[in-house]
Amino acid sequence: MTPAQKQHLLALARRSIEQGVQTGRPLQHRESDHELLNPGACFVTLNLAGELRGCIGSLQPHRPLAEDVVDNAFSAAFRDPRFPPVSARELPALDIHISILSPTQPMHFSSEQDLLRQLRPGIDGLVLQDGQHRGTFLPQVWESLPTPEDFLSHLKRKAGLPAHYWSQNIRVERYTVESIP
Repeated sequence: MTPAQKQHLLALARRSIEQGVQTGRPLQHRESDHELLNPGACFVTLNLAGELRGCIGSLQPHRPLAEDVVDNAFSAAFRDPRFPPVSARELPALDIHISILSPTQPMHFSSEQDLLRQLRPGIDGLVLQDGQHRGTFLPQVWESLPTPEDFLSHLKRKAGLPAHYWSQNIRVERYTVESIP
């Protein structure tokens, strides 16, 4: 992705949030960059004064990347159930980060220890699933959970499972991200 495309996506995300503050609806946008019309999956993370303010995304490409950015930016600002909607007062200081996901790749492992040995700290994002329990961590989470053991145990808790839970039914997929900015 070119630097101009990255800046364009950041501008689209900000405009979608601004539109949401003004009208309660996401930006209606027609993309002209053909590469950004290709299906893509992203997460949009919002921070305010260095603290998480919202994060919503897509794990699988199901719409054009530009549309995914616009909708996920709006959702991170107004639909993340952990936070109240972003206010007009917060807009100037809102830090927007976009993570464009690679396709997920299933991991093959024989045990929890085998899985832990395969993890690449700082590189891998993970999707963990066991039955109805599912959670994901972006690669950026390694900054606060730098060991594979901590990363995996917190991901299990995020998925609604006990930290020390293990089952032969656990499925894990990994992905990488292209970060903007």
